[in-house]
Amino acid sequence: MATKASRSAARLMMAPAVILLLGWMLVPLIMTLWFSFRVYLPLRGGDQGWAGFDNYIRFVTSSAFWPSVQTTLIIVIGVLAITVIFGILIALLLDQPIWGQGVVRILVIAPFFVMPTVSALVWKNMFMDPVNGLFSHLWRFFGAEPVSWLSDASLPSIIMIVSWQWLPFATLILLTAVQSLDSEQLEAAEMDGAPWHKRFWFLVLPHLSRAITIVILIQTIFLLAIFAEIFVTTGGAFGTRTLSYLIFQRVLESQNVGLGSAGGVYAIILANIVAIFLMRIVGKNLD
Repeated sequence: MATKASRSAARLMMAPAVILLLGWMLVPLIMTLWFSFRVYLPLRGGDQGWAGFDNYIRFVTSSAFWPSVQTTLIIVIGVLAITVIFGILIALLLDQPIWGQGVVRILVIAPFFVMPTVSALVWKNMFMDPVNGLFSHLWRFFGAEPVSWLSDASLPSIIMIVSWQWLPFATLILLTAVQSLDSEQLEAAEMDGAPWHKRFWFLVLPHLSRAITIVILIQTIFLLAIFAEIFVTTGGAFGTRTLSYLIFQRVLESQNVGLGSAGGVYAIILANIVAIFLMRIVGKNLD
């Protein structure tokens, strides 16, 4: 049993790491809050004084604010639906004994380690290019007119690109949960005459609920801040401007740090609202 002295020593040794972590989180947050109440124009004189809540009012009343929030939520929901559904299916397939199982699993998980900018550029130039892309050649092969994916179907294209990158993560988590499933229960249900869809619905899916919850929570945190894929593909055009990209435009393109900082505070609030909502809906599976 740990003594009082050992606990004190442990706290003392952990203190530098905790202080560094708090500083890493709190300093940018405090600076964001500070700039959100200032008129700060780097190329037009710098700090021009106190703005109060004007930056918040200007940002939320902008015609681009609510469409960007809607676009962000559509991308998050679309990517989550694709990665969870296909992640379960791929995890179940990878759990079956096949030749070269280890190599197949590595190939399935590999896209997760590709940088978002690289994967987006690959999809943009090799797959979705309306002239020389793989999809355009397939369309012509079947006698159809090629589609300009990033302009005519921009939002589904972004969802497809981001889903391709996050699907390996979901598959890895769900495969771990599938492998921990008690095979004796499935065998008993099969011997009792339960069809495969009932075995999946009443045995497999409840067992995967905790893993699905983890996938949804972790992916949502990162997907709310999606930026790189949009920056290198559509540049925020064709209805793909998310909240994080709108903040980027306000800070760098408009050179208004105060207005962009107010948008950052809104992004933090949105992320917390979504996180609390998810924790109440599906977080009970972690108990």
